[in-house]
Amino acid sequence: MLFIKNFSYDGVEPTAYFWVGNSSSPTPDGIAVPYPEHRDSDQTPLEAFLNADVILRLPATIKVRNIKYLSVWCSRFTLNFGHVIIPENLRIPSPRFLPEFSRLAHGLRSDNITVLDTKTFYIPNLHYDGAGPDAYFWVGKGTQPDMYGTKVPNEMNSSLPLRSYEGVDIEIVLPGNLTVFDIDWLAVWCVQYRHNFGYVLIPSDLDVPPALGQTKIAPPWWYTPTSSTSTPKLSNCIELLDGRVQVQWELMNDDVQIRVSGRIRDDQYVAFGLSGYEDKPEMVGADVVVIGYNKAENQFIAEDYYMSDYIQCDGERGVCPDHRIGGKNDAVLIAGKRNNGVTSVTYKRPRRTNELVYDKVIPEKDATIIAAIGMLNKNYEANAHHSFDTTTDDIRIDFGGKDIYRCTNSLYNIPNIPEVKAWPPMKIVGEDTLTVRIGQTGGIRGYSRITGQPSWGIAWYINEMLIPEITVERGQNYTFLVEGGKDETNPAQYHPFYITDSSEGGFAELTKDQHQRQKIYAGVAYDQNNYPYPTAAGRYCEYSHKHTDQSLNTETFKEFFETLKLECEEGEPAKLVWHVNNDTPDVVYYQVKKEFGLEV
Repeated sequence: MLFIKNFSYDGVEPTAYFWVGNSSSPTPDGIAVPYPEHRDSDQTPLEAFLNADVILRLPATIKVRNIKYLSVWCSRFTLNFGHVIIPENLRIPSPRFLPEFSRLAHGLRSDNITVLDTKTFYIPNLHYDGAGPDAYFWVGKGTQPDMYGTKVPNEMNSSLPLRSYEGVDIEIVLPGNLTVFDIDWLAVWCVQYRHNFGYVLIPSDLDVPPALGQTKIAPPWWYTPTSSTSTPKLSNCIELLDGRVQVQWELMNDDVQIRVSGRIRDDQYVAFGLSGYEDKPEMVGADVVVIGYNKAENQFIAEDYYMSDYIQCDGERGVCPDHRIGGKNDAVLIAGKRNNGVTSVTYKRPRRTNELVYDKVIPEKDATIIAAIGMLNKNYEANAHHSFDTTTDDIRIDFGGKDIYRCTNSLYNIPNIPEVKAWPPMKIVGEDTLTVRIGQTGGIRGYSRITGQPSWGIAWYINEMLIPEITVERGQNYTFLVEGGKDETNPAQYHPFYITDSSEGGFAELTKDQHQRQKIYAGVAYDQNNYPYPTAAGRYCEYSHKHTDQSLNTETFKEFFETLKLECEEGEPAKLVWHVNNDTPDVVYYQVKKEFGLEV
């Protein structure tokens, strides 16, 4: 789009048009630009203008960066009535992506807000309970909202107090001569009680288009609401994980639109994103988006994750959705579908966000990517994946590239993984001294198949058996020599052992109310402030793979165990003596601070 200020032309010549081209000066090879854009024919000549302001919309196939001049051209006499040269280094103003509203009161929240032009804000997926007695959109100067701001009419140009909003997309326009260059923040503010319900700061370096009436009460062309089922064309494609995952992408201004398709079950996910290292695939430090399907809520998943450790998220570290560790979900869900065993989710994410810790910047060059397939847990968050379900090569793509197509479109023709025989549950009877260590889950033959629950990639080994059932007698003592780690600063190797009546596990991550809903029989004590702490945290020992995971190739656990090696830290095991009281239930569970374990 081009804006011409104070344009004048006498309209005498019947074959004069706005004319653009990519040569150094106007020539007959240029292209006529219709004005006004809604007229019936491109061949309608220009009429007379006197000091008019003209908004000239280029055809969809032409971009400002692809033309070198704009002229008024007479096609009959091939005459140039006047022209302007478009500089090669022209910086074109564009809409600016901002964070979402901060969430302070009355359920206020939104997706990322966009400054469309110098007067217009686009607020997608706006939620507000409408309970503020005297609340308005509010703008002003300073570091945060205050009573000295200015009221902004709502999306209907009304100055009445705000109604409730339930996930709607709106535009609001600054009143009078006010522009975005005159304000430092946009808020929802209660005038009567001088209370800030939430706000977003306005950067000082905005380079947005002028407000010329070019925006309407509708999303900009590049935004698709969350509820949309459209699947836009994306020109780049790559296949990963032996063709079981297909990734398509397209750079759109400051965002990258991505479609991840995977041959996965309803209880599985695909993770795709930037590696933790620039020159090799690495999960730790990676910035990925997890896609899948939440069948409980009948909706698709596109969730931004950061991986600080190869452990289940504990709210501070691990494989965590950004929103659980102080960030936010920067992946905007656009569309999702399932067809013939393939789940496809389309989302967009900005190349650069305000979260320097949790989000990586998508570079303007080839970047190392990673992908994985794994199980969703009961909260529909990513759990561990098997070693054969993750990328191991240094695969690079250019997110700003064009027509990079490395797909065979055979995703729907890949046969399902054949069913393999699970190992039977193991049992311990008549033993009163038990050695407890960490080990491998045994892939799709082991933990997940035995318990029916997703694993986190490690599990308890007791007396060299994978999560065995243990038969105990009431009134007897049982000694557990626990070697699950004692260094709290290393969550990947810190797994205190305890016994409970809850099958859920994860005691360290539960709230106080959740603690009270289960009974602990051993492994947890309370300090003088009634704060729980583990009593069975000893040195760390792990049964790790000698080479690679051989669970698919070993039909028995005994064969699989021979492919493992035991590695232990220096130190001593923790000794836990459990006296089985007469009131102990028939079934209790040995657990860890993470969610795994089986019946005792």
